[in-house]
Amino acid sequence: MYKIEKKPWGYKLIFGDIVSTEEMKKWVEDSKKALATAPSKFGVMVDMRTLKPLSPEAKAVMEEGQKLYKAKGMERSAVILSSAVLTLQFKRIAQESGIYQWERYIDAGKDPNAEKTAEEWIVNGKDPDKK
Repeated sequence: MYKIEKKPWGYKLIFGDIVSTEEMKKWVEDSKKALATAPSKFGVMVDMRTLKPLSPEAKAVMEEGQKLYKAKGMERSAVILSSAVLTLQFKRIAQESGIYQWERYIDAGKDPNAEKTAEEWIVNGKDPDKK
């Protein structure tokens, strides 16, 4: 399951449960449509609290999608997770796709205000890693 929501500061992406390679490809196509009217600079919040680990094939498509958002003007992104395994997987994906320096990872289990923390990073550049 995935969802793309337009926000005043950019886009909120929600990924949940098991996302197949086919569904991930559809997300990339839907993202292309959503980003067609994107401002030149924007932020992205990604809520992955209920996402299960991705297959290698779906992971490759996720990397393609991350590169797309960066190429279209993404300045900063914040990923909200609740799994140590997914945190490691997505940090690796971000390093491979070249967006790691603009992305922060927020553990929803440790931060009850994860969405507020994410928005502070996206909008104001307040680094959650430097509390």
